[in-house]
Amino acid sequence: MRPSLVIFDCDGVLVDSEGIANRALAEAVTALGHPLGEAESRRDFVGLSMKSVMAGIEARIGRPLPDGWLDDLQVRTYTAFRAELGPVPGVADAVRAVQAAGIATCVASSGTPDKLALTLGLTGLAPLFEGHVFSAVSVARGKPAPDLFLHAAARMGHGPETCVVVEDSVPGVTGAVAAGMRALGFSRETSAGLLAGAGADVFDDMAALPGLIGLE
Repeated sequence: MRPSLVIFDCDGVLVDSEGIANRALAEAVTALGHPLGEAESRRDFVGLSMKSVMAGIEARIGRPLPDGWLDDLQVRTYTAFRAELGPVPGVADAVRAVQAAGIATCVASSGTPDKLALTLGLTGLAPLFEGHVFSAVSVARGKPAPDLFLHAAARMGHGPETCVVVEDSVPGVTGAVAAGMRALGFSRETSAGLLAGAGADVFDDMAALPGLIGLE
């Protein structure tokens, strides 16, 4: 059955940001005296809100993060975004194909509103989702809880059973499944086995997305 709404995660699904962001995060944690590699950062923190990421880092280092740490990380990350960030290959065409079929689309991301505005703007994807971008700051619990997906669906006027979520992280897939939505796991940079184990139908090429939701 075709969905009435396709909900897209942002980082790693729409914008090719995971490598950039996790490199900056790993460097920032390592500078605290606790070495962290990019692969380890991806494993432990991809898909989580910054609030959850910071809590995880504080547990790792055994003390509160110093004042200004998050601000410094954001400056370094945003600078790198402006220099390097691009859209995920093929995603703009995939989104347009979904919209051309009369299916609603929106974004539901753990990122903050300012980060979403920056990354979608830099990649030229913002016009595809005008007014339909939802951040985890709007809900009590971020991914892997279902709150953000349920919030986005309700704001868009769709029931969970008619929604498909496109995610690239285990927390995101877990949240989509808990919301009663079909999850598509984009495995370009994430283990297909982990995404499938969390309950997703897995794919690794955005050109396949229209077919996966019944448009071909």
